[in-house]
Amino acid sequence: MEWPDRDRLVTLVALGLVVLAIGFWALSPTGPLGGLLHPLDYDQSTVTLADENGTELATVDVRVADTERERYVGLSKTDSLAAGDGMLFVFPESDRHEFVMRDMDFPLDIVFVAPNGTITTIRHAPVPGDASGDGSYPGTGQYVLEVPRGYTNATGIEVGDRVVVPSNVSA
Repeated sequence: MEWPDRDRLVTLVALGLVVLAIGFWALSPTGPLGGLLHPLDYDQSTVTLADENGTELATVDVRVADTERERYVGLSKTDSLAAGDGMLFVFPESDRHEFVMRDMDFPLDIVFVAPNGTITTIRHAPVPGDASGDGSYPGTGQYVLEVPRGYTNATGIEVGDRVVVPSNVSA
């Protein structure tokens, strides 16, 4: 091998190493892509669901999604949910939100909750591919509670009931 070819090979190898280093850094938890390949570390809490008269119907241990990235990922990296487990999406203010079943392997009940805790809408979302319509689930609220599909029916939770969000959970 002549010197010019060796210099070119060394340059290409060095360039390749630089590209690999930048790629690993960009995908790291502290990199500019925010650790897209790394699991999220959700805060945990418990919400209580009660009927219009204040009678407790259920409690749900939730992962709290209160950042834009956590809300975007949601439960899409979760294999399943046990009864009594869920995710609470917390938004800065009440608004119309539309949820989709992106990368989901199990069906959900999607419960939209007003700032005062009143349930405004309940959507029963099947696994994608089983859905009729466009697969989007709209509703209005500041909070959205996702639980296993059928949980709201099994516990008697209805529109007008309340979700008591602990005071330490906020956007």
